[in-house]
Amino acid sequence: MSSSDEAAGARRRGGLQPGPVAEAGDSPTGTLLDTLRVAVVMLDTSGRVLLWSPLAEEMLGWAGEHIVGRRVGGLFDMGEAAGGGARRMAAVPEPGRAERILADLLRNGRWDGILSLRHRDGHSVQVEARASLLVDGDGRPFVLASVAETARLRTLEHDLAALDALYDSSPLGVAVFDTELRYVRVNEALARMNGLSSAEHIGRTVSEIVDDPGAAAELTTLQRAVLATGRPVIDLMMLAPRGLGHRSISYHRLEDRAGRVLGISATVMDVTERKEAADKVERARSRLALLNDVGARIGGLLDVRRGAEELARALVPRFSDYSGVILHAAVADGGELPTVQYSESTPMRQLGVGAIRQGPEVDRMIKLGSVISFTRKSIFGTVLATGRPQLVENNEQLLATTFPGDPKVRATMELGIHSLLVLPLRARGVVLGLLVVSRADGREPFDRDDLALAMELADRAGSGLDNARLYVREREGALMLQRSLLPQTVPQPQGVEVAFRYVPGSSGTEVGGDWFDVIPLAGGRVAFVIGDVMGHGLGAAATMGRLRTAVRTLAGLDMPPHELLRRVNDLGDDLAQDQDEGWMATVVYAVYDPATRRCTLAKAGHLPPVLVYPGEECGFAGCGATLLEMPSGAPLGVEGVEFESVELDVPDGTVLVLYTDGLVEARGEDITDGLDRLSTVLSRPLSSLEDACDDLLATMVPGREPDDVALLMARLGGLPEGSTASWTFPAEPSAVRRARRHVRETLADWHLESLTDVTVLLVSELVTNSLRYAHGPIGVRMVRGGSLLVEVSDPLPDPPLEREATTEDEGGRGLQLVARASRRWGTRHGRLGKTVWFELAMPPAVSST
Repeated sequence: MSSSDEAAGARRRGGLQPGPVAEAGDSPTGTLLDTLRVAVVMLDTSGRVLLWSPLAEEMLGWAGEHIVGRRVGGLFDMGEAAGGGARRMAAVPEPGRAERILADLLRNGRWDGILSLRHRDGHSVQVEARASLLVDGDGRPFVLASVAETARLRTLEHDLAALDALYDSSPLGVAVFDTELRYVRVNEALARMNGLSSAEHIGRTVSEIVDDPGAAAELTTLQRAVLATGRPVIDLMMLAPRGLGHRSISYHRLEDRAGRVLGISATVMDVTERKEAADKVERARSRLALLNDVGARIGGLLDVRRGAEELARALVPRFSDYSGVILHAAVADGGELPTVQYSESTPMRQLGVGAIRQGPEVDRMIKLGSVISFTRKSIFGTVLATGRPQLVENNEQLLATTFPGDPKVRATMELGIHSLLVLPLRARGVVLGLLVVSRADGREPFDRDDLALAMELADRAGSGLDNARLYVREREGALMLQRSLLPQTVPQPQGVEVAFRYVPGSSGTEVGGDWFDVIPLAGGRVAFVIGDVMGHGLGAAATMGRLRTAVRTLAGLDMPPHELLRRVNDLGDDLAQDQDEGWMATVVYAVYDPATRRCTLAKAGHLPPVLVYPGEECGFAGCGATLLEMPSGAPLGVEGVEFESVELDVPDGTVLVLYTDGLVEARGEDITDGLDRLSTVLSRPLSSLEDACDDLLATMVPGREPDDVALLMARLGGLPEGSTASWTFPAEPSAVRRARRHVRETLADWHLESLTDVTVLLVSELVTNSLRYAHGPIGVRMVRGGSLLVEVSDPLPDPPLEREATTEDEGGRGLQLVARASRRWGTRHGRLGKTVWFELAMPPAVSST
């Protein structure tokens, strides 16, 4: 019988059926045996191969038909047979090795060890073998051996060793759950965290281990989600059982190589120290953010009351439930710092409040604007006197905060306030008032760290409030100076209606140099002027005052607008606050004569005036709002600049609008947009000049640059019909007689006979002077208005000289007579010569009508 026939017979005798033997490599499920790759070999007691599994064939390269029936010893050293053809067994270089192993196996019934077998390709394959002596159903012995490559075993051993180390020595808590979410393995670290032994975990669920029902339910829900979806949960932060620290929990689904779900794994880390460190960092960050926020909210405010309100609101609810800012009354109004010791009579005001809720109790405790009373020995009094903060921690201390029976304290206790900080608001070593913050039920009380933070807040707030106090004081001083330099009232000349507005800027002491004026001139004429001194502050306001005074003084000389601007510009450094820096201002100067209905204007670098011509359908402000095109000139303060006047006739009812740039300028916008808005408003029907001023101010863009606004509107109208009379006489002796006759007749027509004698006398003197020196046409004009104006003109540009005449002089008394008999008199220059004028007061009966 051949060896193959013996093997087949042996299989039959052992009850083994022909065909492949089931082994690790045949499993379709991808289990752990696939990783181990364990080959199965069956031998008889003589060492002859009876069965050779497919995995053994894959491991060593020898097919079953080449091996079955041969002795296994040939595997210890394989090589190429001499000659060509099929491979075959070779001699064993170490004689008796296989026999010794087989003898040991037959003697002991089992053997295991490391073998170096020869692959059919010639290289060595190191394997770990385990063999057992078995007996088949007929009582015949045989050997069953399992063989695995040592490299795969060592890898698996390392993995298992690492897993064991993770379970046994890792500080992390590790657990494995089955598909029913029951513990199947728990390491000692997790057992210690849960306060139970590892054995007490096995077979139980999280809900049976964790004593917090809410946490257990949350964990169970997460486990089911991970088991169902396969999406892991990473670093879930939770409170430890019984509130003993914090834990980080991660869940992953476990699957075998075939994708079959085995359960889930859990990794638990005690992160109490990390959480505390993170909380500490977050607390420091939030406190720094609170400090920065408070500083930003009150640092830029230039109003004490608004600063107090912002401070109180900024602390709720981030730091406290209720807050109040209490200040010395003088501080709130920009007064001096308190210089005397605080006492029961010191006026203290609640200027800022913050609360998480509203209600009658809250109003009783911290009502905005309420008067705060206290005793010197109370906590409020102590903090005000010493400047040291106080931490109130119980009801007994709460009752001692102000005075016995204080309804504010009773409201405090009704609100459930259990912790209070009373902090001094200090600036430059002086206590300005108190910052009081409190916490109610449901919130942890203040501690010493909170007290330190609150003092830092209070110190920053105190400095900010003191800066606001200084701004308020300086601003009030600057505004007082500016208002004192502006006209308190404006005249309303006959035939002219005037309305004006002045709006100061909103940037603390940075008041501007905007100004306007209405100046009555001789002959019933009126001058309108508006200007803007470059810069801000007290210097600009002072320069504005000097400029306004200079313009009013020169306006009294009755010179043309361009000449007046030139004279003002020539004053140069005399108008500057600082001669090293110089000065600059823009101005529009306009003169209107109601008798002739002519308006003469000149400007120095200012925005163009607007003339609104009357229209029947548009009321006084017709559809003809026009920006006047006129030579702009450079601003005053620039040397070598020429100015030019523009003269135009204006119909009755025309409105002249003068304004400064604060009315039309806005950040990020071209000034032409503001001028377009101005023209649009002025083209609408408006009932009055006052309404027009209000509507123009309403067009200012919110959020514009803080700048002063000056606005002057004048509706120009001529004198009533028949209020003027004028004549021109040749330079002949008869001019005096004719002038007297015309004057006498006109006064009779005007029912001013009581003024006839003095008027005729003065006109005679002035016309006689013109005849003597001018030698040209002589003009006489009379204007009836609020007074009687008489003008005598001639082509001689030189003004008449007033001199003291002696008793021996026959002449020289004409101007003395004019000066003494008239209310006022003067001389002005024109394009063709000069005009000497005088005014007489109207009789009482006439002026009253």
